Formats: sequence, structure tokens, C-alpha cells
Amino acid sequence: MGTMIKKDNRLTSSQSFSCVGFAGLFSKSATSPLEVVKIKSQVGTFHCKKGFGQTFLLIYHNEGLKGFWKGNFVSCLRLFPYTAVHLTIYRKIVHLHMDEVGFISQARAIVAGGLAGVAAALATYPLEVAETRLIVQNGREPSYVGLVHALAKIRSTEGLLALYRGFSLTVLGAFPFSVGCYVVYSNVDKVWGEPPFRLSPLQNFINGCLAAGLAQTLSYPFETVKRKMQAQSSRLPHFGGVDVHFGGVADCFVQVVKNKGVLALWSGLTANTIKIVPYFGLLFACFELCKQVCLYRNGYIVSPLSYAPAPGVDQSLGPAELQEVKRYLRNRSSFAEAGQSTIGNRW
Repeated sequence: MGTMIKKDNRLTSSQSFSCVGFAGLFSKSATSPLEVVKIKSQVGTFHCKKGFGQTFLLIYHNEGLKGFWKGNFVSCLRLFPYTAVHLTIYRKIVHLHMDEVGFISQARAIVAGGLAGVAAALATYPLEVAETRLIVQNGREPSYVGLVHALAKIRSTEGLLALYRGFSLTVLGAFPFSVGCYVVYSNVDKVWGEPPFRLSPLQNFINGCLAAGLAQTLSYPFETVKRKMQAQSSRLPHFGGVDVHFGGVADCFVQVVKNKGVLALWSGLTANTIKIVPYFGLLFACFELCKQVCLYRNGYIVSPLSYAPAPGVDQSLGPAELQEVKRYLRNRSSFAEAGQSTIGNRW
């Protein structure tokens, strides 16, 4: 996300956060059906036995349209604390590794993003566990009636550690994810024949999709096992709907490969890959729309529907600086008018 949505100093920190948050909410909600199919495929519920298309039909037949947005509220709720922690940690790590002129290498920036992602995941992991349970449960005979009930029931029946089951896979998956991002972003200038700072928004969008596709494919087996660990529970019907039974992280990998084959570690990859373009497309478009509204309110552009700069406005000034300049010009204009009025009265 950070590579496509770049920081604009013409926005305040709260405006940047709000733009990223709203764009994330909209793109997550719009692509929720694909996320539901992906997670059910990873866990191995009965819906996904016959492939991508049949999974959609079975979910609709058994749970109706609302089944495609199960867990979406929790996913959206998780977005804000996740984004806040991610941005805060990322900026702190980047600041530590900047040189005297404020430069940081692409490799270090990507590693910083990976570490920030792990920290953000730790802070919001119980919500992710609850999201998985809500998505994979039987819609006709639900074990949980909402987020609060899910968290309370998991805590009381399975213990506090159950809310962090599988977290180690987030840490393990961060390495191949970062490698995938680095492979793409270290070669973009060779592909486009331009240095990264000269790339157009469309080129940055394509790069973001390619990086996400490769990174998620490399780290996908870790996420598949993580979802199975989040879903499995001896306290739930059919052990939570997981297609294999296991005793831990290593055993889960072994049981999946032994019973389902190695390709089962990439179950749901089709839905995940299809989701990448609309997700990032909507994310990028919504962010730009929100950004234009904010820039218009801040006085940098002439209309919220256009990036045409307002005449006479220095685009290098920050929002507070621009308001201070406008205030100074208004005061100077008022003094000038008052002076002319005084001279006129004398004559």
C-alpha cells in the first residue's frame, strides 16, 4: 500500500490517515466476497471442495448474499489500529536507518515495512482470529453471534493464547513477503527504463499489483497454515471445519502435504490473485478522491474533481504554513484598505 499511496506534505497527518482508512474500508468491503472464498479455501471447509466457482455457488446457496460479507465488519474494524501501528512503527524504523540527507535504500524500506507489519499484526491479532472464526462457521448454526461474543467465548473456553494461535506464521511469512516486494521494486527501473521517482501513477499501480501478487504467492503457505490454526478448535463442531487435524505449526504443514498434497498450501490462491487488481485499484482510486477533497479544502487546488492548482498558491508549503501565509495576506489587505479609507476621509 505504502508504495502506491505516497505521503503528500500538503495533507495533515489526520487527513492522510483518514484518506488511507476510508480507501481501505471501501476496497476491503468491495472485495469481501473474494476474501471469504479465499479464507474458506485455506481452512478447507466443505464449501471449497469443488474449486473456485463452486465455492461461490455453495456459499450463496447455504448462506445467501450476506455470507459473502461475513467477518467484513471485523476486518474493517481491524484496519484502523493496524494502519496506525503500522505507520507509527514504519516511520520510526525508517527514521533510524536514514542517512544524513534523509535517504533510505529500497531494501531497508521494505524490511522496515515487514517489521512494521509484524508489529501491527501482533497488536490486532485477536481480531484476525475472530474474523476467521466468523467467516468459517456454519451460517445456519453459528457458534458466535458477533465480534464481542467470539472474543469472549474463545477466551473463556480455549484460553487467552488461543487468540494468538498461529501468530508465529505471521513472523515467518514476513520474510518471503519482503523478498517478493524487493524483487519487484529493485527491478522496476529496468522494466520501465525510468528511475522510480519518474514513474506515472499507472506504472506505480502496476508495480504495486505485481509486488503484491509475487509477495503473497511466496508467503501464501504460511498464511494457509495460519488460517487453519486460527480456525481449528476441539470446542467447535467438526473442529472448526478444518480439513486436516494437527497438533502444532510443523504438524499442520506435514498433515496438509501428507493428506492433501503440497499444492493444498496454495488453496484459495486463485481468489486471492483475482482480488489484487480490484482491491488495489479501488484503494488507489478512493485514496486519490479523498486526497483531492482534502487538497481542495486546504486551498491547494481549484476543485475537488480536478488536480488543477489554485493560482498563486505555493504547492511546496505545508497546510499550516499555507494558512499562515493566507492569514498574513488577508491582514495586509485589510490594513491597506483601512489606510486608503483613512486618506480618503481626510480629503
